[in-house]
Amino acid sequence: MCGIAGYLDKRTASAPVGNVLLGMLEALGKRGPDSAGLALMGPTPDSREVCWICLPEDRDLESAVDVALDLVKSVARVRDHRVSGGMVRLEIARQCDVVEFCRRVEDPRHGLEIVSLGKNLELVKQVGSPRNLAHALDVRRFKGSHGIGHTRLSTESKVDLSHSQPFWARGVPDLATVHNGHITNYHRLRRIYEQKGVRFFTENDSEVIGVYLADQMSAGRSLEEAMVRSLQDLDGSFTYLVATPDLLGYARDPFALKPLITVETDGYVAIANEEVAIRAALGTDGVAHEPSGNVHRIWSRARQAALA
Repeated sequence: MCGIAGYLDKRTASAPVGNVLLGMLEALGKRGPDSAGLALMGPTPDSREVCWICLPEDRDLESAVDVALDLVKSVARVRDHRVSGGMVRLEIARQCDVVEFCRRVEDPRHGLEIVSLGKNLELVKQVGSPRNLAHALDVRRFKGSHGIGHTRLSTESKVDLSHSQPFWARGVPDLATVHNGHITNYHRLRRIYEQKGVRFFTENDSEVIGVYLADQMSAGRSLEEAMVRSLQDLDGSFTYLVATPDLLGYARDPFALKPLITVETDGYVAIANEEVAIRAALGTDGVAHEPSGNVHRIWSRARQAALA
């Protein structure tokens, strides 16, 4: 019974995306009091990338930050860093490919997890209600073009920062997902990917969605083609949202067992699993629509800007 939300502004790349999505999550708070998170898309200066790293809970914060900095500096130039809510945010110039970067930084001996990486993606999450997210990470001030959010009710796996959503699609910069539902063939898919060398960081079935999309894209498929295939390859009752620097989209299982509502106006696209979330953040403009099952849809920022 998690809450999911997505928002895309058609007119500007400096919209108050953080505030809008946080408003949607607060309205969905009863669906998931355990944790909350946002994946926000906005511009990053020059060629630097933003990397968020989850720090281990069983280690002194200062020493954990020092270890993270040392590991990152072995494969990237660190231009800036700051600690926020159990995570460290680094602005970096990476000096190797994504796979090698992850391998070097996520040395199992140190318990670090890369939460996100990319030139446009800011992925932040916290244990507790969406209000905790606002207090710890000041996301209301974030400006950008679009993003997705999640508020979680833990039904199987434990409650901690790592198990919280959104999830970065590991290995693909600037790609994040949120999910409501249950991927019933998660364990089978996980075994397949682990045999390929993929490392999982949680027991949360939602983590496999980003892994699946990244695997499909590594085989040469577009994100949209991967989403289409996911409707057949993922079993269970699910609705997931996906965001890249240019795209916002959703996919819904063949039986439409999990709720999903969209509202589209001349100015924005909003997606949530309850209409009340959209109305709370954006008012009464636009007609609410419930998509059928076995469907996906994506909106392109570039296309919306061209039409505006």
